[in-house]
Amino acid sequence: MKITAARVIVCSPGRNFVTLKIETDQGLYGIGDATLNGRELAVVSMLNEHMLPCLIGRDAGQIEDIWQYFYRGVYWRRGPVNMTALAAVDMALWDIKAKAAAMPLYQLLGGRSRDKVLVYGHANGNDIEQTIEAVAKYRELGYQAIRAQSGVPGLASTYGVSKDTLFYEPADADLPTENLWSTSKYLNHTPKLFAELRRQFGDELHLLHDVHHRLTPIEAARLGKELEPYKLFWLEDAVPAELQQGFRLIRQHTTTPLAVGEVFSSIHDCQQLISEQLIDYIRTTLVHAGGITHLRRIAALAELYHVKTGFHGATDLSPVTMGAALHFDSWVPNFGIQEYMRHTDETDAVFPHDYYFEQGFLHCGESPGHGVDIDEKLAAKYPYKRAYLPVNRLEDGTLFNW
Repeated sequence: MKITAARVIVCSPGRNFVTLKIETDQGLYGIGDATLNGRELAVVSMLNEHMLPCLIGRDAGQIEDIWQYFYRGVYWRRGPVNMTALAAVDMALWDIKAKAAAMPLYQLLGGRSRDKVLVYGHANGNDIEQTIEAVAKYRELGYQAIRAQSGVPGLASTYGVSKDTLFYEPADADLPTENLWSTSKYLNHTPKLFAELRRQFGDELHLLHDVHHRLTPIEAARLGKELEPYKLFWLEDAVPAELQQGFRLIRQHTTTPLAVGEVFSSIHDCQQLISEQLIDYIRTTLVHAGGITHLRRIAALAELYHVKTGFHGATDLSPVTMGAALHFDSWVPNFGIQEYMRHTDETDAVFPHDYYFEQGFLHCGESPGHGVDIDEKLAAKYPYKRAYLPVNRLEDGTLFNW
């Protein structure tokens, strides 16, 4: 089965998405996601100028060899642009292989390990009271796990808090907006949020929280320790993970579970964190870490050290990644949880899919492949619009982590 054509489709049904479509001489095609938030066109260039010309004429079934060709063969390995482009190719080829086998993708991976996939949603508000209201709404929708974020008194804006509590999209402007940050105000406020959430909702609800790489290890250790009475499912991205040894210090001071990895692009980015059991959940995603072929290796390594998966699933991942991730989640033995931010109606229309939500769980479909397609005519009605993520400054003007 030879690859005869491959093209990139860029559209913006509410936000920008980059999609790869690979076609074969047997009439089968596969879809892959190549979206890199705020750097979308860099991946488009990587695909169009450097990767797709090398695909034509290759055997679509040789997924491993093609993966190695674009990883080892290019010499300049890893990095978010290269690995996102490679992930799109890999996703599309697995889609084709599963369609050729007339199987849903999870069957090709080895079959189900579970009947449904636990997911968490995002509840946020300008203050604790609004966040409580948002959590209650997610409970009414059936969620059993909820990430809670609250505005911080004295700060005009806070990460994770949006005008629309259901469709949060941080890439919000043609040029980067600027936010202000105070670590001390945040640290003083956040335990109060979770104390009130537990008082209102009890202990059965799974609560999660995202720091977004904004603390030092000792600050993260303090926060984790102060949150222990509220039994978080996890504390996410507590520190920038370039210094992986920093997690040792956090581990020495708190039993709050730790999750990290959405910005990782390879197994090497998380090897130490996993092998030293410095984290509990690895959040690396299919679209930014080389696709299914590479993420299987990461998950297998994690399983050896009792680390579970908790894949990134924000709106900067198209339904294509979500569909593929759900098949992966249904199969992988050391599954933990799946992030699930709902897409807009416009996005869902452009990317028809067979997965569905029910009572706190997502279910992948049974159609051959990963179950997600793209309506190219409809996509053409939503042209690309440049959109940047914000930048962050401390109150004295110092540029900080966003």
